[in-house]
Amino acid sequence: MCLTGLPLIFHHEIDAALGYAPKPEAHQLGAQKLSIEAIGRAALADHPGSVLQYLAWDKDEPASVTAFTNTAVDGAPDNAVVKSFDAYTGRPLGLVGVGPMLIVLKLHTDVFLGQPGKLFMGAMGLLFMLAIVSGVVLYWPFTRRLNFATIRAEKSRRIVWLDWHNLLGVITVVWALVVGGTGVINTLAEVMLNQWKSTELAAMVAPYAGRPAPSHLASLDAVVGNAMKAAPGMDVSFIAFPGTPFTSSHHFAAFMRGDTTLTARVVKPVLLDGENASVAAAGELPLYLKALLVSQPLHFGDYGGMPLKIIWALLDGLTIVVLGSGLYLWWVRRKKTRRVARPAAPVLRLTS
Repeated sequence: MCLTGLPLIFHHEIDAALGYAPKPEAHQLGAQKLSIEAIGRAALADHPGSVLQYLAWDKDEPASVTAFTNTAVDGAPDNAVVKSFDAYTGRPLGLVGVGPMLIVLKLHTDVFLGQPGKLFMGAMGLLFMLAIVSGVVLYWPFTRRLNFATIRAEKSRRIVWLDWHNLLGVITVVWALVVGGTGVINTLAEVMLNQWKSTELAAMVAPYAGRPAPSHLASLDAVVGNAMKAAPGMDVSFIAFPGTPFTSSHHFAAFMRGDTTLTARVVKPVLLDGENASVAAAGELPLYLKALLVSQPLHFGDYGGMPLKIIWALLDGLTIVVLGSGLYLWWVRRKKTRRVARPAAPVLRLTS
């Protein structure tokens, strides 16, 4: 987890360096963006025979729009085509989420096993946190006679490794618990989403039970405009089309975000009628989903720009050293225990 997590801290930068991050072209000051409806048409024209599932806007790239198309509105996520489009011209900019970093991400999140893999990694995260807590409990008895940060260089190599292990472990303990805890939360994303759909979302759409899927879809510009009126001071993070997992079969769902570092992560759902774009309901996400949305960027150090990413990478590297030194100390002690437990070879005495 630590090894695959290290490059993921810089996944945006790595994707850009390798040419896997679509970049919009430069536009003249005052240039007009295309309507959202036009962007949707461009996405469908780029993949004939497909349907739109989501449109998303990156707050750091306002000149582009990301479109998710699939063979059906409830199509499997692995079948979706995720492509970025220029917000001013509608020109396709390239696929999103492809390249070697996707492989690293899958290894880190579910080891290519889907939801069972995520739950397995979550269990490993819990064991990781338990190991940290047990290390803290054991730290004081082992070091109570030593000054803090003492490295007994005159002792054996095993003692020197033990001192470095204890010191680096204490330095990284808070960070490791934060990253381990947010990692465990992230592995439960699908479970939390299903819980929200069966409770809060079900309550929001209950007055519209039995309504058929829209015979025609409302204008996307009307959907966005009405959603922004329903959530003043917020803009759209992404739109889920009727029939997708984030909404009902009859409604658009616009997920609104604020303009601060924190409120940009915690979205507010607004449901809109799929045929006329009228606002059907608006609400707040439950606490557990807010915790999920806050924990996702915190897990990879995405809150403070490059300085925080560098700190995250350094702490990740130190944690890898702690894990490696723990493995080394376990192995040396195991060899020593075997050597002590091994019976002495019999001695043959020859007598005349």
